[in-house]
Amino acid sequence: MIYESESAELKVTLTEDINKEVVAFANTEGGTIYIGIDDKGHEVGIQDVDETYTRLTNIIRDTIMPDVTMFTKYELLKNNIIKITVAEGSAKPYYLKKNGIKPSGVYVRQGTSSTQATWEQIRQFIKNSDGDSFESSRSILQDLTFDSAEAEFKGRNIAFAEDKYISLGLRDAEKDLFTNLALLLSDQCAHTVKVAVFDDSANTIFIDRREFSGSIFKQLHDAYDYLMLNNRTVSVIRGLDRIDSIDYPPEAIREALLNALIHRDYSYSGSVIININKERMEFISIGGLLPGLSANDIMTGISQPRNPKLAQVFFRLKHIEAYGTGIRRIYDLYRNSDIKPEITVSENTFRIVLPNMNFRGENTEKYNFAENESDSKIYKVTAQMQVVLDYLSQYEAITDDELMELLNLKRTRAYIVAKQMADMGLIDIVGRGKDKKYILHK
Repeated sequence: MIYESESAELKVTLTEDINKEVVAFANTEGGTIYIGIDDKGHEVGIQDVDETYTRLTNIIRDTIMPDVTMFTKYELLKNNIIKITVAEGSAKPYYLKKNGIKPSGVYVRQGTSSTQATWEQIRQFIKNSDGDSFESSRSILQDLTFDSAEAEFKGRNIAFAEDKYISLGLRDAEKDLFTNLALLLSDQCAHTVKVAVFDDSANTIFIDRREFSGSIFKQLHDAYDYLMLNNRTVSVIRGLDRIDSIDYPPEAIREALLNALIHRDYSYSGSVIININKERMEFISIGGLLPGLSANDIMTGISQPRNPKLAQVFFRLKHIEAYGTGIRRIYDLYRNSDIKPEITVSENTFRIVLPNMNFRGENTEKYNFAENESDSKIYKVTAQMQVVLDYLSQYEAITDDELMELLNLKRTRAYIVAKQMADMGLIDIVGRGKDKKYILHK
């Protein structure tokens, strides 16, 4: 007797939702569907074999994308039982055509049930099928509009129409689906830019915060306008002359913002973070340098774009002149300043710090003294600690497990970092055991 299992599904009669079972098996490790057997394993057979066969093949052919027919095999067993063997597909995710590439359309096999896939499972399917190139992979969202992109191209007197989508890299010619590059340029872009203005150099006291969404072009303009609102002009009267001095060179802000948007790793869902205080403006983007590159390489103008097609779009629109010149231009704008920009690179982040040229405080590194048994020690705010502070400025709290994942550290080492930050007065520990979390010091 046959029973339902992870690789077997029983159906008394043919129903339209059999396509979910086919999709689930094709997205997992394959399986077998029997029509004409009840859920207790009793063979009841089907009445009209020919009509059932016709409906079955039509359902599988017409309601599932991509084409899964090459991975399905049909057999008529004794007692009028139809056996459908579904092999694991090679073009995952398979999905219900009417619902699209989203949880309501993508199913996987779990135990004896076919359940909706999570967004993370769908992303992993696409990555495995399309490769590691984020911008060339299929977009999860396919209902895209391009109002902001059309306005941007029109403002530069460059044609932007559907017949240009393939050449721009917005649509995959073979699969006829929008790519992730299209998603970034679309009005439905899920990534954002978050800007926070602080009243202290430790970035703990908020003055204002904004989040900019929409097309990456809209984020560029909206974020830049807001940053310029926070770019003060200081005036000094000398005799009959008034000398104006701006905090940050506008071109440096523009180049740092473009660098963060063009070179960030969009396979992660976090936002570009921009922090502003009286001493500096810092741009933090997800994704360190590509393998083989160093911070010194960047300084000398060597560049390997993480998102070459996105960079090419910005190049065509004349937002950037050539790869690798933006960072050098930033440093050149500070050539007459006593304090210089800084670049900090970790495994997962790229950070550009623009110093406030009107700030006259001490240009020293930050140190905090412990207040307990470690009084004899002086701790420096490390790059890891800065990552935690940036995260908390965005998400307000972090657990031990999240801290381990954020810093890519084992539990003991992550605990040491958190303990030092608490001793330095940077963060507070709230709760105990499983409920323990860390927040910014108040």
